[in-house]
Amino acid sequence: MQYRRFGKTEMNLSVFTLGLMRYMSDDPEASARVVQRAVELGINHLETARGYDNSEELLGYALKTIDRSKVYVSTKIRPRETYDRFMKDFETSMSNMEIDELDYFALHGINNEKYFRMAVDEKQTWRAVRKLMDAGTIKHIGFSTHGKTPVLLKTVNTGMFEAINLHYYWFYQVHEPVVARASELDMGVFIISPNDKGGMLYKPPEALCKVSKPFHPMNLNNRWLLSDPRISTLSLGAAVPGELDRHMEVASDAGPLTAGEQAALDRWAGVLRDKLGRDYCTVCQKCLPCPQLIDIPEVLRWRNLAVGLEMTEFGNFRYNLLDGTEDWFFGPTADCCTECGECLPRCPEKLEIPRLLFDAHDLLKSGTGQRLWG
Repeated sequence: MQYRRFGKTEMNLSVFTLGLMRYMSDDPEASARVVQRAVELGINHLETARGYDNSEELLGYALKTIDRSKVYVSTKIRPRETYDRFMKDFETSMSNMEIDELDYFALHGINNEKYFRMAVDEKQTWRAVRKLMDAGTIKHIGFSTHGKTPVLLKTVNTGMFEAINLHYYWFYQVHEPVVARASELDMGVFIISPNDKGGMLYKPPEALCKVSKPFHPMNLNNRWLLSDPRISTLSLGAAVPGELDRHMEVASDAGPLTAGEQAALDRWAGVLRDKLGRDYCTVCQKCLPCPQLIDIPEVLRWRNLAVGLEMTEFGNFRYNLLDGTEDWFFGPTADCCTECGECLPRCPEKLEIPRLLFDAHDLLKSGTGQRLWG
């Protein structure tokens, strides 16, 4: 297992973090075995959240079965509109985990302007955070986000946070400016859900496996991330101990990409462009804003992956979560396009965007999706 400095926190984290969103169980002993196995493998960062059902309670139980001094523990809570509400939520989390000090705390889901304002409110949430930090209850502060690049950069540039938990993968590189800015500010960069949100790479389609050989797509994405020295750690979610094993194949290899790995990634890019042809979207974001608030680049990115690499199940899952809001998922489904044409002159690829949006809807819409946790 390799370890990296987590930015200005100075914590030395394993390059893999055990994310505890998916190990929820009615059997504390079974959940504890996941944590025990992770620690045996050298993972020293355990991460959960207030909203992950009974995950905090299960972690509290598991912590009694390992050497607590060997691990860093983190949880996340959303900003709240009042100081008292936030403190009550925080006290509940600490009680759930049965701990007195938290190594790393992230304000959860700074996804839009509303939650940005709530997070930095010096009379409410931020006042509570500062009090907890001054008392030593919280040792280091960061934030997690599913938001868009402008909100992420705005939050990073406050200088209030030591680290960021964000989505950034080979198949989703739009947040590269955020990674770059966080690195300039010496913030720890924690990549969340690279194997699920990064493309359901734990169960890749045959087309993706074929162009990835001799590498597993999941580990190829892991290697692409770990080859970047700006990135500190990647989360992996395991429901049972055995799901940790494949990741360990690259846990000791955090150096530059090999020629073979780069060639496989180049094949990913080449196949996407070849299969999509003139319909390939570069996800440059220049088509925005859409008057109907459709997240055009994201919808066309899912279409790229479905058409180019048969990643239809992934695109289907993500697309069916669109709910018209601007929080965890952004905008309505693509059939809300009115063919107004405002996006067309802004597209450097001259894509027939309305046609592609309707095609994406036909390809990916199958029902109403549901997040793993509420």
